[in-house]
Amino acid sequence: MAIKITDDCINCGACEPECPNGAIYEPGNEWRFSDGTSVSGTFVSKSGLTTDADKSQSAVSDDYYYIVADKCTECTGFHDEPQCASVCPVDCCILDDNHVESKGELEAKKEALHP
Repeated sequence: MAIKITDDCINCGACEPECPNGAIYEPGNEWRFSDGTSVSGTFVSKSGLTTDADKSQSAVSDDYYYIVADKCTECTGFHDEPQCASVCPVDCCILDDNHVESKGELEAKKEALHP
């Protein structure tokens, strides 16, 4: 499953540079599938969103850092554990029960983001 950032976030930014998929964004910032990945051109995400990888998408949160579930692989293929959770000083990076994925699904998502 993907990781999410709760509203306990203190906006310290420690998590953002740790994400190997560029899935973490500052509050209010738009995001793109191409940010921090090898994706280009038309991309179909795991959730079924079809878009240009460079097209800006609306911010998920205006109040605290957020993780784009379609880009989060829990660091599968990069690290043994989610790096955002390991560096978070307030433990607000937690498993997202709304985006449950198997290890195989996370590996496939990693391969799609970094072909």
